[in-house]
Amino acid sequence: MPSGRACSRWNGRFQEGRLAAGKLKEIWAIRVRLQHANRRRELALFNLAIDSKLRACDVAKLRVRDVCHGSGIASRAIVLQQKTQRPVQFEITEPTREAVGAWIGDAGPTSEDPLFPSRVRGSPHLSTRQYARIVDSWVGLLGLDRASYGTHTLRRTKATLIYRRTKNLRAVQLLLGHTKLESTVRYLGVEVNDALEMAEQTEV
Repeated sequence: MPSGRACSRWNGRFQEGRLAAGKLKEIWAIRVRLQHANRRRELALFNLAIDSKLRACDVAKLRVRDVCHGSGIASRAIVLQQKTQRPVQFEITEPTREAVGAWIGDAGPTSEDPLFPSRVRGSPHLSTRQYARIVDSWVGLLGLDRASYGTHTLRRTKATLIYRRTKNLRAVQLLLGHTKLESTVRYLGVEVNDALEMAEQTEV
C-alpha cells in the first residue's frame, strides 16, 4: 500500500475527504472536558492536532524537538510531511503551548523523544490506530456519531474555519501542505456552496 494512503487509512476505511470538520462548540466541549478531567496528555494531543492541521501519521510521530525550543514551546513549528515529503509550517497558539508545556513537564522527555509515546511495548510513539481510538473516545464524550468523526476531523477543522472567514484558498493550501490548489478545493468541499451563495445574492 502506498505510504500516503497508509497515513490516512484506519480500520479498513479511508477517512480523508469524508469526515466533517468539527464545530466550534464541539471543539470547546471536548477541550473543557479534558481540562476538567486533568487529562494533560490528551489535552496536549487534541490542541496540537487542531493547531497543526497535520495528518494522523504526522501528529503521531511528532518529537519534542519539533515543538520545543530550549525550555519553551515554540509559537511556530515546521514538520516534514510523511505523505508528500514536503515541509509544512503551523502555528502553536498560547492555549496549546500551555497544554503541551504541562504535558512535557509531567512526562519529562528528552528533545529526541516522541512527544506522544506509545503505551504499547515495541512502539516508540503513538500509532495512528491508538490515536484514532483516543479521538473516538473524545467523540463518545459528547455522544456524537462516531462514523462521522475521526482523526481527519481534527486536521480539517481549523482549515475549514480559516477558509470560511477569509475565503483565501491559497492560504489554506499552504497551511495544509497541499501541492495543488485543486486538492484544497476538493478537500474543503465548500467552494461550490460559496459560488451558489454569491449567485443567489446577485440580481440581474
